[in-house]
Amino acid sequence: MNVLRYRLLHGLRVRPWENAARRGDSPRILGSAFDREQEGLAPPFGRALDLGCGTGIHSVDLARRGWQVTGVDFVPGAIRSARARSDAAGVQIRWLVGDVTDLPAEVGTGYKLILDFGAFHGLTDPQRHAEARQVDTVAAGDATLLMVAFAPAKRGPLPRGVSAADITAAFSGWEITDDSLLAPWPGPIHLYRLRRTGSL
Repeated sequence: MNVLRYRLLHGLRVRPWENAARRGDSPRILGSAFDREQEGLAPPFGRALDLGCGTGIHSVDLARRGWQVTGVDFVPGAIRSARARSDAAGVQIRWLVGDVTDLPAEVGTGYKLILDFGAFHGLTDPQRHAEARQVDTVAAGDATLLMVAFAPAKRGPLPRGVSAADITAAFSGWEITDDSLLAPWPGPIHLYRLRRTGSL
């Protein structure tokens, strides 16, 4: 993970992973994915963790729905933008500056829903395994992980992408239950749903 690269992209407001979430059918697909995790339940739905939360688009959406949300990002400027977004929306979210491969102790445990919408696909292989270990530590036994990731390709300064096999190699105790095409550019970009093995 190149810290300077991500800080530069955030500073220039070049955030294709966030733009993809607003393009075409993406809002409907993501909304349906959140609906699925809430089906048959009443708010509050439990704890949700947004890894690499960026400017907080998805954290705010979850908080509005009734989740208790923690957002983590290692770019302080992104956290400042996220805090301003949640303040404007009138929702309570705990924002933490931290590395998804070595989460702050304040993150805690017991998360039923975990998002990685653009962090994992830019990590090195050792970093991916480190993130997976962190997720194993903080996730509830029946947790769901939703991941948005570019397919593998060379994109210059943009993330290198990840395949389904790369994901399952890192998250060995999890199983991909769904793989949806979120957007065709600059990817394709996929939305993966993972559940712990035996918790399908």
